Amino acid sequence: MGTTMTKLRLFLLLALVLVAAACRPTDVPPPASSATTPVAALPVNTSFRAQTDLPTPVAPELISAADAEYLLLTNLYERLSPSVVNIDVIEPSPHEGVTSHARASGFVYDSDGHIVTNAHVVNGALGVSVTFNDGYVAEAQVIGSDVFSDLAVIRVDVKPERLLPLVLGDSDTIRVGQRAIAIGNPFGLASSMTVGVISGLGRQLPSAELISNDITPGFQNPSIIQVDADINPGNSGGPLFNSAGEVIGVNTAIRTESGVFEGVGFSVPVNTLKRVAPEIIANGAVNYAWLGITSMSADDGLGVAALAEPLKLSVTQGVLIDTVAAESPASKAGLRGGNTLQTVRDQTLCAGGDIIVAVNGVFIANMDELMSYLVLNAHPGDTLTLLVVRGEDTFEIPVLMEARPTQGAVIPDTCGG
Repeated sequence: MGTTMTKLRLFLLLALVLVAAACRPTDVPPPASSATTPVAALPVNTSFRAQTDLPTPVAPELISAADAEYLLLTNLYERLSPSVVNIDVIEPSPHEGVTSHARASGFVYDSDGHIVTNAHVVNGALGVSVTFNDGYVAEAQVIGSDVFSDLAVIRVDVKPERLLPLVLGDSDTIRVGQRAIAIGNPFGLASSMTVGVISGLGRQLPSAELISNDITPGFQNPSIIQVDADINPGNSGGPLFNSAGEVIGVNTAIRTESGVFEGVGFSVPVNTLKRVAPEIIANGAVNYAWLGITSMSADDGLGVAALAEPLKLSVTQGVLIDTVAAESPASKAGLRGGNTLQTVRDQTLCAGGDIIVAVNGVFIANMDELMSYLVLNAHPGDTLTLLVVRGEDTFEIPVLMEARPTQGAVIPDTCGG
């Protein structure tokens, strides 16, 4: 028994000695197959990568192609910004003897010193001055304004060489997705450029009602261009350009809850400017033709296209007349408004009225297109031929246009009234 215990103790002692020896470092050399690359040359070293792994520069032709758009924008800015001006307006204040200043934008319209801006910029102004791109300042005279289109014309008396009129394009040719370029003075920051795309067409704005409380409500500013290029306070009255450097609109408003740009800006189409500016220059004001109807809003899902199926209309485009104003051109011509109350998608409407589908042979899809045609082509005293659908029948009805009333028109307050 004693001999066995002694042998066991010797065995355990030997095992402990062997384990301890295995844990001690040894001087055994590394295997001959191990790496011999210096640590400094390993690819994990930052300086090594910086010297050997950086990509080569992009080919010059690729850089030129990538910068082509920016070259275009730089060229446009350098060519067009001398025609864009800063407008400083002295405004009355509620406090007697106190005035305030506001800044906006405008652009040179012709070589006679006429400058275009917004009506809301100069409405009620006590004084207006214009600062050109090079810092030159000139006093301006307000020639006239039109609150319905929110356009105004002012004039400066300066040397002709300072006046570089812009080229007016054709807003009927623009499409959603095309480039939109704005140059103006947001927040008083002169000659600022912003770029985006045309994000919508055929919008309407109640411009007159936004400017004056004394205006007959209901008249919309049609064919408004919606853009996503940044438009902020101070951009009002400045030009909106296409890629060719042609004016396609006059920046006028934003949709916002904070007072600054939130992604949606609005511009009056240049074709409206072409109609309005010459008349302002000649007469100081604009005289619009008036038809005297109301129609339910397509934006509310109550246009002809949306109502064709539930109301079993015989056409899918046009303007469904809701009401006809008393003693209006439409009333005198025999146009009919709705006469039956119906509910469509939880909305009550007055159905059964005439549907205007064309004016002077030009077919229209909605109220915006009708309003745009009247603004651009009709004057008081003109006779227009309307193509009207009544039930399953069509009629060509001549209408003698009159001037827009200065007082509110009498609109029936009941369906069929």
